[in-house]
Amino acid sequence: MTRMTKSVLLASAAAFLSTGLAATPGLAQEEILFWSTQARPVEEAQAMRDDVLAAFDGAGAVNYQPQDPGPFLTRLEAEFATDTGTIGLIGALHGDFTALGNDNLVDLSSIDTASLGISDALLELGRMGSDEQLYMPWMQATYIMAANREALPYLPDGADINALTYDQLIAWGQAMEEATGSPKIGIPAGPSGLIHRFFQGYLYPSFTDSMVTEFRSAEAESMWETFLDLWAVTSPASPNYNFMQEQLLTGEVWVAFDHTARLAEAFNERPEDFVAFPAPAGPTGRGFMPVLAGVAIPRTAPDQTVSMDLTEFLLEPNTQIATLRATNFFPVVDVELPAQMPASVRASSAAIAAQSGSPDANPGLLPVGLGDLGGQFNQVYVDTFQRIALAGQDIRTVLDDQADTLRSIMDEAGAPCWAPDPPSDGPCPVN
Repeated sequence: MTRMTKSVLLASAAAFLSTGLAATPGLAQEEILFWSTQARPVEEAQAMRDDVLAAFDGAGAVNYQPQDPGPFLTRLEAEFATDTGTIGLIGALHGDFTALGNDNLVDLSSIDTASLGISDALLELGRMGSDEQLYMPWMQATYIMAANREALPYLPDGADINALTYDQLIAWGQAMEEATGSPKIGIPAGPSGLIHRFFQGYLYPSFTDSMVTEFRSAEAESMWETFLDLWAVTSPASPNYNFMQEQLLTGEVWVAFDHTARLAEAFNERPEDFVAFPAPAGPTGRGFMPVLAGVAIPRTAPDQTVSMDLTEFLLEPNTQIATLRATNFFPVVDVELPAQMPASVRASSAAIAAQSGSPDANPGLLPVGLGDLGGQFNQVYVDTFQRIALAGQDIRTVLDDQADTLRSIMDEAGAPCWAPDPPSDGPCPVN
């Protein structure tokens, strides 16, 4: 960087900081500015202020300011450039933190998490490949399984519904089909369904410990062979399913995979009829896809002690419950939910905790760094599914073909790898 370029950057940053402060009315010296990409809708933001953060008894009030990702990053980068900060705490998704750089975040390892019950898998994500706790898990959403209680008698002998394998899920499906005369497993493979997340965050991590790098590997080929066995006991109408709560309520399917929000209606309408449980495990662990938000302290925070106090407050069980009410994101700590919470929240929360806290948990994060190519990335997995499962094409031929498309997307985006793939220098490779 030339001296002139650096001077221009610093001048621009200083100007931005002055306008940014002016745009935050009422910010007093004793307040801590909580800068967040989460809870942006007006109702959620106000609930965060009134129902969550108002209870913080640290030094002064919390000024919660949700932002779109662009302004969120711009102001932080300006503060880092000038080594002068007004932001005391950051709330964001995992992908937002990766854009900030590890050196700009304070190590939170001094926070005692042992008594909180935060899963090792989520804590590891917050280390972002380092030995330091660069962000602390804050709240989560994800995809889980749901079953009609009529299905439970057909579980394989000795199977634990909270620790199933894919082989056991297939055996379960076979038993249900033999007993009822029709497949009873449902997967949201419709036009608006989320089947691509099933492959990206669940099957691929469970069989290859990868989402991108090992897309066409021998392990991936074996995974697709296992999926075909599962597909054989899956409802043939699944390519028309978008929200699995609908098919669960009609009884068309008894066991389904979907996002927690797309299962909620079934649990709320008939809570006694359905159970929620974690996704199955494969040879390389229990793959799952957390939508994980965390909190971090920027190195330029004006009072890191108060910022640390606020971080610890956000992890308290009562605060986590209040955050769930305000945002519909689930706790990351071990907490007993009040009985008056909606049935869908109570059922999903237990399944989420069991899933992320399982000894073989293997999280596969939402794609990071793809920009406008995110839709094309998702389509690779949908096309692969359609060619293998619906059109009956040869698995090896399809994987080799689709790997070329995936590789070109990663190269064009220049996106480095994300979990469970190991970090990469440059675009995430497709082996």
